Amino acid sequence: MGIVNVTPDSFSDGGRWATTDAAIAHGHDLLAQGADILDIGGESTRPGATRPLVSDELDRVVPVIEALAAEGALVSVDTMRAEVAAAAIAAGARIVNDVSGGLADPAILRVVADSEAQYVAMHWRAHSARMQQLATYDGHGGVVAAVADELGARVEDAEAAGIPRERIILDPGLGFAKTADHNWDLVTGLAALEALGLPILVGSSRKSFLGLLLADEQGEPRPVGEREAANVALGTILALRGVWGLRVHDVRATVDALRVVGRVQQSTGDGW
Repeated sequence: MGIVNVTPDSFSDGGRWATTDAAIAHGHDLLAQGADILDIGGESTRPGATRPLVSDELDRVVPVIEALAAEGALVSVDTMRAEVAAAAIAAGARIVNDVSGGLADPAILRVVADSEAQYVAMHWRAHSARMQQLATYDGHGGVVAAVADELGARVEDAEAAGIPRERIILDPGLGFAKTADHNWDLVTGLAALEALGLPILVGSSRKSFLGLLLADEQGEPRPVGEREAANVALGTILALRGVWGLRVHDVRATVDALRVVGRVQQSTGDGW
């Protein structure tokens, strides 16, 4: 899943693809690099981000989705708003990637239910301005058990709204109301989420827990644009675990790594 941020303030590439033409061109580039899905978003969810007006979000994403979907691309819309999801589906989006899992705008569940779109429900506790204040998981099983339980509740609400189970995908929400250690616990504890029996999408690309892992001798995190090799390594591990999808900025590097893994598996029968 290649990321197309049609925003001025995303943490990794804010402003680079903020115009319709630039975003469409970037979508073309990602497809050429091997992306299976293009995830088009018009709201930054970086920590502390301010939410755009609904009209601004619509203006950002709908023309891009229309253009890319008309060319045959499999398009996902990255939104928490029912109104945006409805417009995106009408424009050709076939996946709604809702980072709030229906908590920010419960009406989004009915919008998806009334369509044929797939639905990604991510683990989420609050909007960006305050989410890190809620990064506490003191119950039995810690963050892994909490995320599994809370995603299970999201699935129940989605099904109750009429979304068939076979159209639901789960995302552990790395970086959302989570510390670096929480993220690593989730990466190594995916079995608890897999037990829910649904496909898993993971978005770790360029996130701060990778920057902290790669900090210099003074403890300064690795800059955002210099974390890709670490993300490719993590993505390869996750692919070997069998996750459904990887949401990434640098499609080519990830696709290259997965091709190497696939070729080795072809020669060894997955027994290496």
